[in-house]
Amino acid sequence: MNETALTVHQTARPHGFPTAEHFAFVESTLPDPAPGSALVENLYWSVDPYHREMMDDVPGGFALDAPLEGRTIGRVIASRTPRLAEGEIVFHRRGWRTHAVVTPEEMRQLPRFDAVPLTAYLSTLGGTGLTAYVGLTRIARLQEGEDLFVSAAAGGVGTATGRFAKLLGAGRLVGSVGSAEKVRHLTREVGYDAAFDYHDGPAADLLGKAAPGGIDVFVDNVGGEQLAAAVGALREFGRIVRVGTISQYNTPDATSPRFDYADIVEKSIRMEGFLVSNYRDLQEELYEFAVPHIQSGRLAPDETVVDGFDGIVDAFLGMLHGENTGKIIVRARAQAPTRTGGRTSVS
Repeated sequence: MNETALTVHQTARPHGFPTAEHFAFVESTLPDPAPGSALVENLYWSVDPYHREMMDDVPGGFALDAPLEGRTIGRVIASRTPRLAEGEIVFHRRGWRTHAVVTPEEMRQLPRFDAVPLTAYLSTLGGTGLTAYVGLTRIARLQEGEDLFVSAAAGGVGTATGRFAKLLGAGRLVGSVGSAEKVRHLTREVGYDAAFDYHDGPAADLLGKAAPGGIDVFVDNVGGEQLAAAVGALREFGRIVRVGTISQYNTPDATSPRFDYADIVEKSIRMEGFLVSNYRDLQEELYEFAVPHIQSGRLAPDETVVDGFDGIVDAFLGMLHGENTGKIIVRARAQAPTRTGGRTSVS
C-alpha cells in the first residue's frame, strides 16, 4: 500500500480562465481513520463545470490552501467501523485527492446493476444524469413530440439531455457545440437531429437554420447570446431550463444577453433554474428510467476518461476549454473494478 497521499489545493483566486498555477499538488502521509470512519483509496474522480464557480470568493466556495472537494469513487482500504468493510467500493464527495477519510453518514447505499460500469455513477447515473433528467421531467415537463434546443450539447449534461430526450419521445433535437467534430458526434452518435458550431455566426441565424419551425424547450448550459437566440425561437408556452452559464464563468465582465423581453409575455414563456442538490429524492427514479436502457444498449454513457490522478488539473482546465466530449472522468492508473462487488455506498 502506498504510504503517501496527494491532494489538490487551490492557491489563488482566478480572474478569467484559471491556469495550472492556481493549483498545487500537496503530498502528505496517509491519514489514519478515526473510530467510526474508514480510509478510502480513490479510483475515479469527477471534474465538473460548477467547480469553476466554487473557485471564486463566493459563499460556500473552495477555501484557499485546502483540499478541494468533488464526487469520487474509491475502495475502502482500512476501516474502523463495522458499517464499512475493507474492499468495499464507495462513492463520496471528498475528491481531488488520492485518499480520503470518510464516515458511513457521508454515504448512502448504491444499488448493484449488471452490465453497468462504475463510471456511470459519475456520469449518466450521477449528478450529470440527474441534472439532465430533472431538467427534462420536472422543469421543462417535456411532452412527447416537443422540439428541443440544447446549448453546450456535447458536454456531460448536454449529451445526457439529448439521449434522455429521445428516450422520452422528444421531437426534433438541436444542439450547439464548439467544433465541427462535436457536431458530427452529436448527429452520428448521440441522436441529435441537427447541430451547429456556435463559432460559425450569430446564434440566432444558426438556430434559425437548424430549427426553422421554432422550438418548445431550451435547455441552457451557456447563457449569453444563445439564450437570447432561444427566446426568439421559442414557440408559445415555451420553456427555458437554466442549468448553467458557462459563457460567463470565465468572463465575468461579459455583457448580458439582449433580447426582446416582450417575447416572454407575448409567448407565455417560462424560464426556471434549479440546483440538482434539491432533487436528490429522484435518484431512484433516475435508476428506474436509465438502468434498463444502459443494460439494453439503447443508452450509452458519453465519457472522456483521463488516466492518472496527476492529470486531474489538466482535465479540469481542458473541460473549461471544451476539450471533452460527454462527462470528463479521471481514472487512477492502477486497474480499477468495472462493476460493483459487495455492499456499495454513494453520497
